[in-house]
Amino acid sequence: MLIGLELLDRQIVDPDGLPVGKVDDVALALGPDGVPYVAALLVGQRALGRRMGGRLGRWVAASAQRLSTDQARHSLRIGYDLVAKVDSAVHLSVRRDLLPRAPLEQWLGEHLIDRVPGASHAS
Repeated sequence: MLIGLELLDRQIVDPDGLPVGKVDDVALALGPDGVPYVAALLVGQRALGRRMGGRLGRWVAASAQRLSTDQARHSLRIGYDLVAKVDSAVHLSVRRDLLPRAPLEQWLGEHLIDRVPGASHAS
């Protein structure tokens, strides 16, 4: 599998078709035989910033660091064992409700969205 073509920047969706995020980077691990494999998908501005590199990448990662809460200091890691299939999107085998929220999404929810009048009311 060519990771750059098959995974990076693909939309991640849960079994109901609801968006979870985009694949910003991947975490690789070595198997017992020494062959690398994809261990997890990384979602969030920190992972994207590290992947981008350079001044812009450092700025993106630093912005994510400043906006993160203490509980959300790392990128969202989705174990590759939760991936059901990969086509034009990455389809997960679990619902997005069971996954933690991405750090920036969590910060935006707490500091902006939740403060909008009527935001807590279902439509």
